[in-house]
Amino acid sequence: MARTAGSHSALTAPRIRAAAQSLFARHGFAAVSMRQIAAEVGVQVGALYNYTPDKQSLLFDLMVDHLDDLMRALDAEPLPEDPMQALEGFARFHIRHHAARPEAVFIAYMELRNLSPENFAQVEALRHRYEDRLTAILTRGQAEGQFRIGDPRITTMAIIAMLTGVNTWFRETGRLRLDEVETMYWDMTRQLVGG
Repeated sequence: MARTAGSHSALTAPRIRAAAQSLFARHGFAAVSMRQIAAEVGVQVGALYNYTPDKQSLLFDLMVDHLDDLMRALDAEPLPEDPMQALEGFARFHIRHHAARPEAVFIAYMELRNLSPENFAQVEALRHRYEDRLTAILTRGQAEGQFRIGDPRITTMAIIAMLTGVNTWFRETGRLRLDEVETMYWDMTRQLVGG
């Protein structure tokens, strides 16, 4: 008998994913058991396997969802043609988007080592799609003489590492607002490319 939309099953799947994300972010993937995830959701361990084949699949799905969401959000915020303006748009977007999703970001960057080789390859391909957007901006800016950089790909990695680092220390209750942090990090990014 098929379940109807809005059934208990439709509510349980997102709760399992949310519990897994929270537990993985707090304790690390390796330290979390399927039993802990089940307890967090309030279901029997066996019930989890109606929604996911294993813990590895949960981790992979969380990472893919994060990266798909990231690309959809970037696509919804078209960047200007001018490389300097596009770079500013990308930097501000990256900080805002990631600051709103600290658990997903932590898992996406810190738990790569726990993916199977096949899953790692798929996640890396998705990450490269996002990184390629920044590399294209940097390459265009270099070609037009706006940016003084050596290797656009290495510069991409440096900028993304710097911008993502905001998630390790920024707190809404801190002395700086997120828009102030965006502006400071944009200034550092601009200096990094020689703008």
